[in-house]
Amino acid sequence: MSPRSESSEDDVTRDETAAAAAAKPAKAAKPAKPAKAAKPAGRSSGDPLRPADYIGSDEEAPAKPARTARADTAGADDAPTAAKLNPLEWVRFFWRQLTSMRTALVLLLLLALAAVPGSLVPQRSADPNGVIQYQQQNPELSKVLDALQVFDTYTSFWFSAIYLLLFVSLIGCIIPRTTHHLKALRTKPPTTPARLSRLAAHLQTTADATPETAIDEAAKLLKRQGYRVERYDRRGRVSVSAERGYLRETGNLVFHTGLLLILLLVAVGGGFIYTGEKLLVQGQSFTNTLSSYDTWSPGRFFDESQLNPYSLRLDGFDDKYSVDKLTGVSHPEDYTAKVSTRSLDGTWTKQEIKVNEPLAVGGTQVYLLGNGYAPVLKVTDADGNVVFDDAVPFRSQDSNLKGLGVLKVPDGLKKQAGFIGFFYPTPVETTTGGFESVYPGTSSSSLVSLQMYVGDLGLDTGAPVNAYDLDLDKLTQVAGRDSDTDTLQMRLGEKATLPEGLGTIEFTGIKRYIGVSIHHDPVQGYVLALAVISILGLLISLFIPRRRVWVAATTGEDGGAVLEYAALARGDDPRLDDAVLDIEKQLAKRLRARAREAGDGAAS
Repeated sequence: MSPRSESSEDDVTRDETAAAAAAKPAKAAKPAKPAKAAKPAGRSSGDPLRPADYIGSDEEAPAKPARTARADTAGADDAPTAAKLNPLEWVRFFWRQLTSMRTALVLLLLLALAAVPGSLVPQRSADPNGVIQYQQQNPELSKVLDALQVFDTYTSFWFSAIYLLLFVSLIGCIIPRTTHHLKALRTKPPTTPARLSRLAAHLQTTADATPETAIDEAAKLLKRQGYRVERYDRRGRVSVSAERGYLRETGNLVFHTGLLLILLLVAVGGGFIYTGEKLLVQGQSFTNTLSSYDTWSPGRFFDESQLNPYSLRLDGFDDKYSVDKLTGVSHPEDYTAKVSTRSLDGTWTKQEIKVNEPLAVGGTQVYLLGNGYAPVLKVTDADGNVVFDDAVPFRSQDSNLKGLGVLKVPDGLKKQAGFIGFFYPTPVETTTGGFESVYPGTSSSSLVSLQMYVGDLGLDTGAPVNAYDLDLDKLTQVAGRDSDTDTLQMRLGEKATLPEGLGTIEFTGIKRYIGVSIHHDPVQGYVLALAVISILGLLISLFIPRRRVWVAATTGEDGGAVLEYAALARGDDPRLDDAVLDIEKQLAKRLRARAREAGDGAAS
């Protein structure tokens, strides 16, 4: 991965001499002489004008190595075999492979592919309820996915292995490249090659100026264009060597260093992240304390002191739908949750939460996840005493917001009672006698349909119980399809009588609810800044060319200067020839201007 420097003047001269010698016509063969001892393989034929690895005719070819007598290959030439590596050499070999840029790119691609399952399958850290639902719908597949830690993709052993290998690969790649780059920045531009005509871009012109004057102006011109310049006087030729484009390698290193820091921040900063979910009913408030969350997923370094105190209240909810005229299906266009927030100063501030427009409060981001209806139900006992009067969230089941809800009444009635059923915002009776909602909006015909159970709700054991589920193991149905009493059905404002003389239940109103995800990520801003810096570094490394330019001047027959321009690029540079032409034009213009100034001075 380290950049190689171009050939120096001595290297080019040796190559030219060898090429000239090889181009001479071969001499007549002399009578054969007694064979000399074979020279070691790879040695030259003895001609000092030829390269050390030159092999000419068969007579000059080095002798083949002697055969060795082996029982398994008797009578056959020994094939070359690779040298055996000891354990330390194997470690060095694998370290070099791991710290190569090619390996880093492959690992980066593998990391991106390894993250795909996390977007296709619900994750325990972000959506534990979704994981449970997925396991219920796909029991056999879930066993395989759970064994492979797919529900915990970003903390799985295979994702962590790729992550750590990429981390080590980047460190082993960046450190030597940075050292080499810093050394290259302190190194002078290389000496001017002897034969500039051999380079990729070359141009020769003449100028009415001395070689020294031409090179002085060339050095000034190149320095103004951002080149590092060095002047060389050698063998009767004056030249300037210039190079630029080290910012390309700087951008490359910035990109990889930024990527490394992002990996480090995500790995370490992830321990300080926490995510929680909360269902908020209209008019209710949420306080940012650990006990207030419905679900909670902290990082490994989380401390409860990280929770900044604030309150959040749902004031209202606005939705907007469009209806397809052909199918009659409604499509949501906009959701807006009207909320109020209160910090330590005690004042409430009105805010809004929209889809993909989270609310920033108390160092957290509050995202809108879902919404639905919470019918207000009032339960009274046989004596008319109110034992329950509150809004009950019915979790939305489809796009028309048909909701499934659970109501538990542990106290106040003669028996513990539980209700489970559906809420239909715009009900339509089906051919089977059931109901479906055909539009997400509510009206006076909105319907609540409940089945009732009595028995032990399981709330007295001290074990945590899901408020949105009803355990039927210790309950007996007293109203509904599996009992002698019909399902309790109430439209808005209606009342139903409870079986066994337990009392009544009334549908008195409708409120809205929202589900919010509260996310705290202290490194999010730093990751964004590093991502922007990394992209800028990548763009610099892609679009800034690395060039070396030489301008050489010798004295011509007329006393003027014979100028040679040449350039060399690292990699592909389609504008290299144009760059040489531009330098030649600008230098010619500067020399003419200098000549005019000299003429005006002499005339005055």
